[in-house]
Order: sequence, then structure tokens, then C-alpha cells
Amino acid sequence: MRAIGYLTLLLTLTAPAAAFAEGPYQVEMLLLRQNTVAAVTSPFAPENWSAGAARLTPDAERPLALADEATRLEATADYTVLVHKAWQQQVGSEPSRIALGTGEEQFGHFPIEGNLSIAEGRFTRIDANFWVNELDGNGSVLRSEQFKQSNSNVKNGQLTFLDGGHLALLIKVAPVGMRKPPMPDPEMMEQ
Repeated sequence: MRAIGYLTLLLTLTAPAAAFAEGPYQVEMLLLRQNTVAAVTSPFAPENWSAGAARLTPDAERPLALADEATRLEATADYTVLVHKAWQQQVGSEPSRIALGTGEEQFGHFPIEGNLSIAEGRFTRIDANFWVNELDGNGSVLRSEQFKQSNSNVKNGQLTFLDGGHLALLIKVAPVGMRKPPMPDPEMMEQ
């Protein structure tokens, strides 16, 4: 009987995090230009750059918590902070995607645009796809630089650096509030 109690405890402790990870998450990201690395142009940002994702709305945005990190990065000549945003979004085992556009929109394009997909499993999975665009006076894209990176080993609450060469992403993803895994029944522990 004691073995059944231990087995139950082991299964409870090793259950996938996705079973209790559904809910709102606080996301904060800094899109950076690494000034010491030569910029690489890429194909133009596509017309469907948002990939069908819902746009980040002002009511979803939150106060910035990484302002000190952004200030330290800006104080060096090595980095330029292109975008610094924080927001709240629902995250679960299925990817939750959000589209971001900064600057003045011209004919469906922004100077900086892209999408961020987050899914929760044993670790958090992040897929980022951003373009830094040079637009002409008519809103046509003249030149684009693309940042595209994925990481499936991100730990909640940890600041993670995704290196894309001349562009990089500093991101922190954490559940809102304190959701804890269910505790095993004390009677089962005694068996």
C-alpha cells in the first residue's frame, strides 16, 4: 500500500506544468539592436506580418518592470532599445500569439512590427518574429531587418536573452498571481 501512496505522490509532482499553468501571464520584452554586429537586411516584412494574431491593445499593456535593465543597456554604446513593452495575456498549452506594432502605422505597416507566440508546457515556449522596417514617405517598405528566434526552455519569471545577431530580444514571462500545483491528499502520504 505504501508503494501506491509514493506512486501517487510521484505522479502529482511530475505532472506536466500545463495541467495547472493555464491563465494570465505578465510578459515584458525589450527588442534590441546590437550595435557591435553589422545589420543584415532580410526580405521585406510580409503584408500579413501579424500572422492572424490579435493586436496588443492599450488596455492589455502594463507598467514596465525592467526599466533599470533598459537604462543600463541604453547607457552603453553596444545596444539600442527599439521596443520596450509589458502586457498581460492568456497563456496555456496551446500557443497564444499577440501582434505588436510600434511607431506610426502606414498602409498596414509599422516601423517595428511582429508577433510573439507563447505556450506553456514543462517549460515556456517562445516564438518571436519581428521586423524593423524603413518606410518611405508613402508608407512603402524600403528595407527590413528580421528577428526570428524560438526557445522552448524558458523558465517562468527568469529574464531570457534570445540572440538573433544584430537584433536580440530580452524577455520575461511569469504567471500573474501565485498559482500552485494541487497538494496531494495527506491520507495518501501516510499510507
